[in-house]
Amino acid sequence: MLTADHFLRSGKVRDLYELPDGRMVLVASDRISAFDVVLPTEIPDKGRVLTGMSRFWFAETAGIVPNHLLDTDPAVIRDAFEAAVVDPREDAPAGPVGIGSFEELSGRVMICERAAVVPVEAVVRGYLAGSGWKEYRERGTVCGIALPPGLRESDRLPEPIFTPATKAEQGEHDENIDFDAMVEHIGRNDLFVPEIAGGVAEVVRDRAIALYRYAAAIAGRAGILLADTKFEFGYGLGADLDAERVGPAAEHIERRTRPLRGQRPADRNGQPLEDQLMLVDEALTPDSSRLWDAATYEPGGPQASFDKQFVRDWLETQPWDKTAPGPALPDDVAAGTRARYIEAFERITGASFDRYLAEDVIAR
Repeated sequence: MLTADHFLRSGKVRDLYELPDGRMVLVASDRISAFDVVLPTEIPDKGRVLTGMSRFWFAETAGIVPNHLLDTDPAVIRDAFEAAVVDPREDAPAGPVGIGSFEELSGRVMICERAAVVPVEAVVRGYLAGSGWKEYRERGTVCGIALPPGLRESDRLPEPIFTPATKAEQGEHDENIDFDAMVEHIGRNDLFVPEIAGGVAEVVRDRAIALYRYAAAIAGRAGILLADTKFEFGYGLGADLDAERVGPAAEHIERRTRPLRGQRPADRNGQPLEDQLMLVDEALTPDSSRLWDAATYEPGGPQASFDKQFVRDWLETQPWDKTAPGPALPDDVAAGTRARYIEAFERITGASFDRYLAEDVIAR
């Protein structure tokens, strides 16, 4: 595996490393979280589903907003370390750097541009579910947005709505906030400062809604309803990128060398904020989205889904207070979750998951 001295941190699902040239490496594990708690049971190949779907969506949505993905080939990691090896003997060859087997990283790794991340979850809802449904029942609103009376659970909303949430530390719960609170929250961050917080928030909102509309149309053609999803955005900090290498050709991943290395978004005078924003982390996966089966959709209650709801539903039957540590999942729940994730991958991308496992390509 990637060595500990280049490890930066672990999230609920991903482990983050830094290459010698400044690029970031995101490795998606098979961990699963629910109610903001990482559960002790892993879901086999889940990390590969998340990475493959993110790769698909990053390529599909690059015309709406750029993203942080630079490459997906584990060999790039080896090359970056070998290029950084310095031997005091001029005639000494640069030996390989041990990063573990490519098989361990294949299909679950993304080499990405470093970014200053906007400190909110950019949630877009097209249907009434989850915490939105709970708030609506109590107050007739979702994140302070008034909705028409008489809506049922899982009803489609008249228009998609932007409902941001704070990014909680691991083990803590995200908090839904309204747009004004989002502006204040961004302005308290050292990277964004109050003077640009409003502009950042507006661009994030507009890009998130545009992404949702586009993705909902694509998922709909596969018979899947994108009920809601959350995005993360950032501003690229650049890296010493090798412009000659490209990612998998079939995915049309474009390399970008940004000249703004190390600058805060607040320091980039004269450059429109909308031109600097990029999509980061993951995109439109079963971890970050509610994905419903259109064939069985019937508003008025919960829906059959291809996401973590299967796990949440089982957890709701357990004597658990939704704090760490969470309970272990039984084998049938773990297997059922894996099957749902793979079905989402194959239906939305139109690709074979078995081929993705074997060849690290998104293709039939």
